[in-house]
Amino acid sequence: MRVGIAGVGFMGSTHAAAWAETEAQIVGFVAETVEEAQPIAQQYGARVFPDFASMLEAVDVVDICTPTHLHVPMILEAAARGKHIICEKPLALSVEDALEAVRVCRRAGVQLYVAHVVRFFPEYALAKQIIAQGQIGQVATLRLLRGSYRPKKPVGNWFLDETKSGGILMDLMIHDMDYARWVAGEVESVFARKVSAVHQGSPVDYGLVILKHRNGAISHVAGAWAYPPPTFRTRFELSGDRGMIEFDSQATSPIESLIIKPHAEAPDVGLPSSPVRESPYTTEIKEFYVALKEGKTPRVTAEDGLAAVQIAAAAVQSAQSGKVVYLESLGERLL
Repeated sequence: MRVGIAGVGFMGSTHAAAWAETEAQIVGFVAETVEEAQPIAQQYGARVFPDFASMLEAVDVVDICTPTHLHVPMILEAAARGKHIICEKPLALSVEDALEAVRVCRRAGVQLYVAHVVRFFPEYALAKQIIAQGQIGQVATLRLLRGSYRPKKPVGNWFLDETKSGGILMDLMIHDMDYARWVAGEVESVFARKVSAVHQGSPVDYGLVILKHRNGAISHVAGAWAYPPPTFRTRFELSGDRGMIEFDSQATSPIESLIIKPHAEAPDVGLPSSPVRESPYTTEIKEFYVALKEGKTPRVTAEDGLAAVQIAAAAVQSAQSGKVVYLESLGERLL
């Protein structure tokens, strides 16, 4: 299996390290400039391609780790060439674009997997398993938190351009909205608020999203781009009629001071840590690799990526309008 990776930023590097743990061959990389891709290509003994189209000629699978607004054009181009696709989350910035990506891949007969990595973190996967086994009974409420610092880039910080990233709701909080749907089922309505919708130009952002699931469960999702680098913390409380499951990434930490300091050393994008020996990003790529090789269905599909975009896009709309947004069924529109 020959793999080409589009994007050599933090996520492109993370995916490359994960692919190196499989039997697949990393053929090459493509980036905004050839110079940007040369160091990582040398690291993995791979080629640097001058553009995406030329890389497609040499690979079986393309792993898209570019800024979000570039995902769908690359997916459509790869599908037209019959290449299987792994795409970083979110799949797209709008429901219409996500629908097009899934439909085109279906018609082309290529696999499309979306890298919603939270499903692969051991504490989240274990909680899902416990709930599926019925140990806490019928799920009633979910409380999820994901907090980090605002993403940074030395030049051209596309994360802060919501036309390219979707902002905190689409880029960061989509992780927990996807997880809430995985655990509690399809979402019926979305209500959201975020600081940047009220105070434009704020140096930090904070979002709150309330999801009502079709089965009556309620999810309360909070997200922050407000901590000092390199802080990244996560927390959840999942409650049912027979018990609850709790997790807090800071539970074993002593009291700490969280003070934003200028020029603090940290990666461009905050990533949560995991205590396990194998990175959840590696677990994710390994599962995708096996799915492609053996025809198995991974725990995240193209349709899951589409559903996550629908929920996050509704949250963006709600934060802008101040109103509840009700979700339509997308099943017929995929035909």
